[in-house]
Amino acid sequence: MFEGFSRETVSFLSDLDRNNNKEWFEAHRQDYETLIVEPALNLIETMAPVAERLTPQHKATPKINQSLRRIHRDTRFSKDKTLYNPRIHMVFWTGDHPNRSAGIHLVLAHDHFGYGSGHWAFDPEGLEKYRRSVLDDAARAELDTALESASEKGCFLGEEELKRLPRGYDADGRAAQLLRRKGLVARTGENIGFDDRIFGPQAVDFVTEIFEALAPLDAWIDRHVT
Repeated sequence: MFEGFSRETVSFLSDLDRNNNKEWFEAHRQDYETLIVEPALNLIETMAPVAERLTPQHKATPKINQSLRRIHRDTRFSKDKTLYNPRIHMVFWTGDHPNRSAGIHLVLAHDHFGYGSGHWAFDPEGLEKYRRSVLDDAARAELDTALESASEKGCFLGEEELKRLPRGYDADGRAAQLLRRKGLVARTGENIGFDDRIFGPQAVDFVTEIFEALAPLDAWIDRHVT
């Protein structure tokens, strides 16, 4: 049973943020295993039964590159050559792949514990389904109910990706706002700080509350987009 992250984990992430190089990381690899990998996999394993009971069912696989994102960054196509992600990123997803599905994300960094749900960018077919759905009054009302649930945990949509309505669509008001999106993600801001429950025995109950508040958005995507 997961009993909460330690403050030492946060200290490690803070140190990594300041010493983001291979020499420092290799010198502290055992700390990485003890303070990052072990507790993260423990939380994922503990939350697996909760994730499976959600509607829709969310997958939880306690492995690196599955529910636990790699700490090593892929710098091949990025101008940012920073080697390591100074955060713990966990994902519980609904579809066939953690990177191609709606899901609930948990992120522990040196200065905050954040979370969110949804899908970053729909594929072309999914995007068309999404656009048709937000033009439907009943489906749009369902979406707003799901977003209201997420907002109760401090999770909100970010800025709209498009400045204008997509070609071939005509709408105003709430429908127009939603049409200017390419995906749907409701999440906390990085200025959220820490809720102390993540560091103690209340962590599982706290994360369960997060799951229950965020799952409706993934459920909407599952019904109307995928």
